[in-house]
Amino acid sequence: MKITEIRLHRMSLPLDPPFLAAWDPHPRRSFAATLVEVRTDEGVTGYGSGDTMTGFEEYEHLFLGTDPLRMLEQVRRLETVTFHGGRYWPLEAALWDIVGKTAGLPVSVLFGGARDRLPVYASSGELKSPGDRAESVLAARERGFRAVKIRIARDRLAEGIAAVRATREAVGDGFDLMVDLNQMWRMAGDVEPALSLATVHRVAAELRDLGVLWLEEPLPQTDVRGAQRVRAQTGIQVAGGEMVRSLPEMIALVEADAFDVYQPDVVLAVGMLRARQVAESAQLRHRRFTPHTWSNGLGLLANLHVAAGVDAGPYLEYPFDPPGWTPERRDFFLEPVQIAADGTLPVPSAPGLGAVIDWSAVEHYAD
Repeated sequence: MKITEIRLHRMSLPLDPPFLAAWDPHPRRSFAATLVEVRTDEGVTGYGSGDTMTGFEEYEHLFLGTDPLRMLEQVRRLETVTFHGGRYWPLEAALWDIVGKTAGLPVSVLFGGARDRLPVYASSGELKSPGDRAESVLAARERGFRAVKIRIARDRLAEGIAAVRATREAVGDGFDLMVDLNQMWRMAGDVEPALSLATVHRVAAELRDLGVLWLEEPLPQTDVRGAQRVRAQTGIQVAGGEMVRSLPEMIALVEADAFDVYQPDVVLAVGMLRARQVAESAQLRHRRFTPHTWSNGLGLLANLHVAAGVDAGPYLEYPFDPPGWTPERRDFFLEPVQIAADGTLPVPSAPGLGAVIDWSAVEHYAD
């Protein structure tokens, strides 16, 4: 089998009202997505999405005429390109879609087949007042979620902690809460200093007392010793690694025992095959793996297949914070990926990734 064509369908969904992402100082008035379509000489077509694939056209020729089933070779090729260009891991997802369709199996089975569904947590994206956040979490619980992650901004710590406290009082002790400080990476142009270790230590202690399951990315990536101190001195679990750009960097964090939970996104960070290696390395050390999934529904599915294959947990991230962020907005060019009533996300049983593309939406929102 040979790759004969790679098509990039670039789209943009207008957001009105805008999405006020907690990690972005600017309101998001549109949502860009790129659908990667890989065609082969045997009529099997694969689809992937996640990163925007900006600049990929310069490297497309490296993949045309190659065998899409030789995945290790393809991953190594992508890694050489990533050094010079962007994060083109959606192409790997499209290739795994082809592999699964050729084998007649869901991709999760090829990654180990440990689970056919995973419990998910609702991952909030906006900053809300304590009362509004508590109400939103109660609504999420009614929808079936067993856990929610709350964002706290580095310049609004008191309000963020108050939101966690109000939420804990509203839902009681039988519901898991996580907190994300978003300090490991920055949006382009954001040069404000990170929180000090002393401040993070104080915040972590308060969140521990509120029964927070884990504190996510509280410090810059380079402050491994700081993350270790926060864990050791407060007892709270620390998670991180969602945007670490290479396998060697990620494995170095695992070997340093930087976190309790490792979270590389398979379509934004290290890819699907390498994420499995990270998961296995973490699990061998009695640590957890559960990926970041904030892109779109197809990126979510790619992460789901890897996570279900390797027995990730305790939850899978599910971006959800209505009305600003809904499955309909997130998955605007495919059939929305929805959770079941029991708060789990089933792995599609169809061969490949199981995405159902809405081609009318792809055409309508073409950019």
